[in-house]
Amino acid sequence: MITIAVALDNSGLLKSCDVWGHAGAGKRGSDIVCAAVSVLTRTALLTLSGREGIVVRGGPGERGVFTLETEALTGPGRDFLAAAGAFLLEGLNSVAGEYPQNCTITIERRN
Repeated sequence: MITIAVALDNSGLLKSCDVWGHAGAGKRGSDIVCAAVSVLTRTALLTLSGREGIVVRGGPGERGVFTLETEALTGPGRDFLAAAGAFLLEGLNSVAGEYPQNCTITIERRN
């Protein structure tokens, strides 16, 4: 089971996304659920990294673990982070909705 924990600030801006576990939906290296979650989270990290006005920390850790922490410093950075975060959440919710036996997601709001 892949477990995804997303934290948003009070305005809905992405603060963090932590992923751990293995979906078990297919053979190692051929698991569509793991592949989908990996592509979404790694693309979010690459898209946000180096973007002016956004600080990004994290990335893939040991096998089956991924962390992403964000902080928007400026107006344009906040707007870009809002869009990228919405895209990431839509994708992850879609995967979890299609494969609930292999992937769960929780979303919390915090300051």
